[in-house]
Amino acid sequence: MAKDHIREETSEHDELNPIEHPHTEDQQKTAESVEKTDESADDWESKYKETYDNYLRLFSEFDNFRKRTTRERAELIKTAGSEILSVILPILDDFDRAIKAMDDSSHSVKTGVELIYHKLKQALLEKGLQEYNPMGEMFDADLHEAITHIPTTEGQTKGTIVEVIEKGYKVHDKIIRYPKVIVAQ
Repeated sequence: MAKDHIREETSEHDELNPIEHPHTEDQQKTAESVEKTDESADDWESKYKETYDNYLRLFSEFDNFRKRTTRERAELIKTAGSEILSVILPILDDFDRAIKAMDDSSHSVKTGVELIYHKLKQALLEKGLQEYNPMGEMFDADLHEAITHIPTTEGQTKGTIVEVIEKGYKVHDKIIRYPKVIVAQ
């Protein structure tokens, strides 16, 4: 009977603490945790890849933004004075007309006006202003403003600019005033 009692305790003990069968429950728990670890590692890896992809896209977008902003700023700096220069252009035209009209007047007055004109023109040229004289070029509606058309004469090609009524001007290769021209038809 004492032996039965010991066997009884052992069997109760075996049920509570599975020492004889350590592989069954522990193996299941280990297998489940390995599967969970594999799943969570896959989740972490996919989340990492997605985050890294988003980071690369964002970095590229920012780099493109920075380059575009730098280009726009440089362009703005180059053409910042074009509005002021376009206001001064009619004054240059008035100087041209005044110099042509003074052919009869005294030499000193004409010399003084020419001096002022050349100083003003030189200052504007230093700021990037360029005259645009399309004389002899083919007419292009994107670059010229046609005032009138005249019939072609010998030696003229149809569509050629034969006279410039008002000069055109550019600031750093950007047209700020289109030349007014007469085109051979």
